[in-house]
Amino acid sequence: MRRNNIFSLAPLALLSLTSCKPTADTTEVKPVVITQPVKYDTDDPAIWINKADPSKSLVIGTDKDADGALYVFDLQGKIIEDKVVRGLKRPNNVDLAYGLMLNGKPTDIAITTERISHKLRIYSLPDMKPVDKGGIDMFVGEAGPEYRDLMGISIYTAKDGKMYAIVGRKNGPKTGGYIWQYLLGDDGTGNVKATLVRKFGEYSGKKEIESIAVDNELGYIYYSDEQTGVRQYYADPEKGDKQLSMFGTTGFAADHEGISIYKLTDSTGYILVSDQGANRFQIFSREGTKQNPFEHKLLKVANVAARESDGSDVVNVPLNDTFKHGLFVVMSTDKTFHYYRWEDIAGKELKVK
Repeated sequence: MRRNNIFSLAPLALLSLTSCKPTADTTEVKPVVITQPVKYDTDDPAIWINKADPSKSLVIGTDKDADGALYVFDLQGKIIEDKVVRGLKRPNNVDLAYGLMLNGKPTDIAITTERISHKLRIYSLPDMKPVDKGGIDMFVGEAGPEYRDLMGISIYTAKDGKMYAIVGRKNGPKTGGYIWQYLLGDDGTGNVKATLVRKFGEYSGKKEIESIAVDNELGYIYYSDEQTGVRQYYADPEKGDKQLSMFGTTGFAADHEGISIYKLTDSTGYILVSDQGANRFQIFSREGTKQNPFEHKLLKVANVAARESDGSDVVNVPLNDTFKHGLFVVMSTDKTFHYYRWEDIAGKELKVK
C-alpha cells in the first residue's frame, strides 16, 4: 500500500533554548510509503543503493518465522516476487555491503541471521542468489542456553577493504564475548567463508542484545543492550576490546532496539535508536563533543507512526523525487516497513544533507 503526501507539516519537537534536553512533543511523523505486508512478522530492513540508477534501489526486509523469508521491495513499497528468498529458518536481522571480492569480481551482498539453524545466510545483490553453500555456522562450540541463536548482524568494511561480519545472539556471557567478529572472504569457489577474528562486548544480562550498527568511516560498532543503553566499541579488531562509551541510559520506555546512522559528512551526523515501547526514535550526535568524541548527546526525539519498531536503516543520498535527501526505513508490527523522508524526520532541529 502506498500513501502519498500525507506527511503533516506541523513542527516536531523543538530544542529548548535553555536546556540541553529536547522538549517533549507528541507530534507524529507519517511515512510517505508503507510496504505491502509480509506473511508473518517483519523485523529488520536494509537499503541497497543502485549506484547506476538510484530510483531502482531496493529495500530488503526479514520476515521472522520458522518458515521465514527475505523480502525485497522497490521504493514504492511493492514486493518484487522474483527476488524474495523463502524457506529461511527464522531470519532475524539483515545487513548489506558493497564490493566483496568473489570469483575475482566485486560483489554486493546481503547477510541475514537464521536463528534456528545458527547460520549466516548470504546472497548476492541485486539478484539475491545464494553465495554461502547453504549457510555458515556461527558461535561454533558454544553450549549455553540460546548461545547459538543468532540475532543481530552488521557488516564492517575497513579502509583497507577487509570486510567483517559482526554477529550477535539471543543470549551470551556477561563477562565479555557476547559479540563475535568474522573476517569475510572468498572460499575459493566464489562463495563466502567466515573466519573468526575476535570475541568482545559487554552485556548487562537484563534482556538481550539484538541491534548492531557499524560506522565504517569512523570505525565504530554500536549495539543495543536492551533496557540498559547503547554500547560503543572500535570496529578494527587490532584496536582492542575496550568499551568506548555507553549512552541512552535514561529516558527509554522499554527496550533499546534498531540503530541507524545518518551521515552528513564522513565524520558528522546522527545516531537514531528505536525507543520501542514509546513508538519513537531517540536521536544522538554521531561525532560527540569537541571535548569528548564519545559523548553522544541526545538532540531530538522523533515520534513515528510505525508501531513498536524493531529494526531500521537509513541512507543519505537522493533516490528519487520522493526521497531527495535520504530514506529512513522502519519496521512496524503490522507486518510492514514504513518509508520516511529524512527531511521529515529531521524537521527544524536537525540538518539535511
